[in-house]
Amino acid sequence: MIACLDLEGVLVPEIWINVAEKTGIDALRRTTRDEPDYDVLMRYRLEILDKHGLKIGDIQDVIATMGPLDGASEFLNWLRERHQVVILSDTFYEFAAPLMKQLGYPCLFCHSLVVDDDGRVSDYQLRIADGKRKAVMSFNLLNFSTIAAGDSYNDTTMLGQADAGILFCPPQNVIDDFPHFPVARNYDDLRREFEAAAERIGAR
Repeated sequence: MIACLDLEGVLVPEIWINVAEKTGIDALRRTTRDEPDYDVLMRYRLEILDKHGLKIGDIQDVIATMGPLDGASEFLNWLRERHQVVILSDTFYEFAAPLMKQLGYPCLFCHSLVVDDDGRVSDYQLRIADGKRKAVMSFNLLNFSTIAAGDSYNDTTMLGQADAGILFCPPQNVIDDFPHFPVARNYDDLRREFEAAAERIGAR
């Protein structure tokens, strides 16, 4: 059994929202909870970074002040005792390293940024389009059972591909658009959902 988790909103706070709060740029509060099209969202973010002269170091300075969500490390440790765990995220390796250290370096699949010599974030590179779903599909092809948890629109194809999908603390608009996924409101709920899913689907 492989447990596939989103990162932001599930184990750590939303990075871009923290950047918005630290810089006062409210436009950066827009996340995958609001915009289903990831490319549209990232192009929008890159434009705002350019407009305000924010560079990779400015974002990394904010990330250095962040930590896991309350209870996230304990939940992750609980989950790793029972299943193999892979973090499938639409964040970037240039952002995630200090947060991965605090979580005990779980396996992370995510994307990369294109950064100029002066620190300007000029573009981003997807590892592969729809990578969360395709990672789960690959695990299934390797004869692993999969349970996935996420909070946003960009997680829903992953949840649908998995043998069981769970929404964790999602906004109401995502619940309304995907009512067939069970909703966990806290880590105790998420433990119960994982236990129920594991019992229901079994392990191959």
